[in-house]
Amino acid sequence: MNSNIKVAAIHDLSGVGRCSLSVILPTLSAMGIQVCPVPTAVLSTHTGGFGDVVMRDLTDYITPALEHYKQLKFGFDCIYSGFLASTSQIDHCLDFFSSYPNALKVVDPVMADNGKPYKTCTPELRRRMGELAAVADIITPNMTEAAILLGEEPTLMPRSSTEIKSILVRLSELGPETVVITSVYSGGGCFNAGYDRKNNRFWKVPYMQVNASYPGTGDVFASVLTGSVLRGDSLPIAMNRASEFLELAIKTTYGYSTDPREGIMLERCLDFLIGHPTLCGYETL
Repeated sequence: MNSNIKVAAIHDLSGVGRCSLSVILPTLSAMGIQVCPVPTAVLSTHTGGFGDVVMRDLTDYITPALEHYKQLKFGFDCIYSGFLASTSQIDHCLDFFSSYPNALKVVDPVMADNGKPYKTCTPELRRRMGELAAVADIITPNMTEAAILLGEEPTLMPRSSTEIKSILVRLSELGPETVVITSVYSGGGCFNAGYDRKNNRFWKVPYMQVNASYPGTGDVFASVLTGSVLRGDSLPIAMNRASEFLELAIKTTYGYSTDPREGIMLERCLDFLIGHPTLCGYETL
């Protein structure tokens, strides 16, 4: 395994509320991976309940940063994109991907949740997110984002295994070889679902839900999944590691009854990622 794995993380940075780069940096670092942040925007808080957010769009920063890295002949093992502040940032992400053709391309299509798009995510941005999915190796949408990528109306209704498999396959047909959908609801409970097109295998990792919702959980899940794959884990092992870590962090946070807007108490749980436990809680879908 490469002992000096580098990830270019194209995400926003929110000052208050653990999400995006503020959780991606420590999570991947705890897994022994160097994170090189490429901030798309700086926000005073995330957009989930803190009132009027102070935001600075950093679109004009991304291309000069890329050109500097290319001049330095600085290599990346992975390009990992998340929240984008404008449609033009889609083009900048595509430039990053094309500049590092051998890097693992991970797209977390941060657009929506709970059946509704985020207020910062315009119809044009939602439409163009499919261009990133088309060139990605791995995408990690939640169920709402999966529907948007497929041009369907989001629904929060439970889905059968057959329906989930269909969604996974159709998302893979957009381009990515690996698709992982978070927050899947079925009659049997909650799970994260994955599809490996190369081997035509479907996986799921069940988890126990608590009566609270925290920002940044998708960022943490995608980060652990990405780190696990980069360290050589198979897809089901990577999904298992990400699901178990997130469940641990959510349950820890819930036990302290903190303000949900502040996100999960990541700092108390990072020890879990430093070791290399064998995880076998996954199932076939």
